[in-house]
Amino acid sequence: MSAHPVDHAGTPAVHSNASEALLARARAVIPGGVNSPVRAFGSVGGTPRFMVRGTGPWIWDADGERYVDLVCSWGPMILGHGHPDVLGAVTAAAAAGFSFGMPTEREVLLAEEIVGRVGPVQQVRLVNSGTEATMSAIRLARGFTGRSLIVKFAGCYHGHVDALLAAAGSGVATFGLPDSPGVPPSAAGETIVLPYNDLAAVEAVFAERGDQIAALITEASPGNMGVVPPAPGFTQGLRQITQAHGALLISDEVMTGFRCSPSGWLGLEGVPASGAPDLFTFGKVMGGGFPAAAFGGRADVMAMLAPEGPVYQAGTLSGNPVAAAAGLATLRACTDEVYQRLDEVSGTLAGVVTESFTRHGIPHRIQWAGSMFSVFFREGEVTDYATARDQDAERFGRFFHAMLRRGVHLPPSCFETWFVSAAHDDEAVEHTARAIEQAAAQIA
Repeated sequence: MSAHPVDHAGTPAVHSNASEALLARARAVIPGGVNSPVRAFGSVGGTPRFMVRGTGPWIWDADGERYVDLVCSWGPMILGHGHPDVLGAVTAAAAAGFSFGMPTEREVLLAEEIVGRVGPVQQVRLVNSGTEATMSAIRLARGFTGRSLIVKFAGCYHGHVDALLAAAGSGVATFGLPDSPGVPPSAAGETIVLPYNDLAAVEAVFAERGDQIAALITEASPGNMGVVPPAPGFTQGLRQITQAHGALLISDEVMTGFRCSPSGWLGLEGVPASGAPDLFTFGKVMGGGFPAAAFGGRADVMAMLAPEGPVYQAGTLSGNPVAAAAGLATLRACTDEVYQRLDEVSGTLAGVVTESFTRHGIPHRIQWAGSMFSVFFREGEVTDYATARDQDAERFGRFFHAMLRRGVHLPPSCFETWFVSAAHDDEAVEHTARAIEQAAAQIA
């Protein structure tokens, strides 16, 4: 028997006494010991690290081990951990009151900031999570159009909404099948799942069912199967097809919003010639690490929401003053210099991956959405969920643990995005670069 724990890929895992003890305690009271499945290290093996603090680009686990953080709370920590502007705003807001359940100026300021950054968005409604934002946008689209069907793409994740936890059926354009126990066939059956970047499939399903489709929802640039940007003309085609059939187009910018640019993926790709999406969803960065999200769009569509209209949506903690303060301070601190630093850091690290992997003969492909990037353990372009799945997940698991042992915490899945922050300074970048070079040599 090995003297150390061994992950599923056969690589000795780093022993973590405190995290192992905490995980054992957690499993007694929390399913699987975690409150979100990807945190369990299920796809890479080993023990998830329980974190106790973070400063700038660094995080520390319960054993006192330090890591360069390339998860960044899955995107929100764009400024790094403990940014003084955000910390000051949160402290002041908390001192004035945690929650009121009534309107506050801070939620107005945050809404104004979002509307000011994303031109097509005329009004927003603040909520508490990306899942809540997409769920509410879907309900609003159905209420506005009076239709029930939703179109989504395989590999795009929009939160754990019943109607959107649908797997592709057996055909190219078939009704969805439940992707999780607990999702009734009736819920998934209102969703049509198509292959991403396939306009022909979209055209075919709208030709057949267009008068029944309320909305098509897509990640602005998918990041939940790894980064898989829309092909040139794809977003424009979606806009044209939905417009022609009276359906709404929902752009999910929960991940890319204010991360790719000051106005998200829209700021990089631009508004399609035939018009902007009707609705957008936001989260992560706009909450600054606190539970906050939003959905918004055209004023005539948003007017359907209660109390102005008949589509009901509510939330006790929506627009929470502490979360709104964190989000507002984060967005205001996201200067041009911040986005320039994000590009520099991600470009440097991706360059090290390319050089090291090439030198050691490791097949790989890097894809981008602004400063967000993914390393696919395969050759060739990744255009959809099928090609994203066609990679060497076992080798990624070995690379993940090799990096973890060297003090760099990657996202624990080969289908996730690498996130950097503006706080990743030269020390953190150099530390990560050395780890990449050494880990590549080890897994080769």
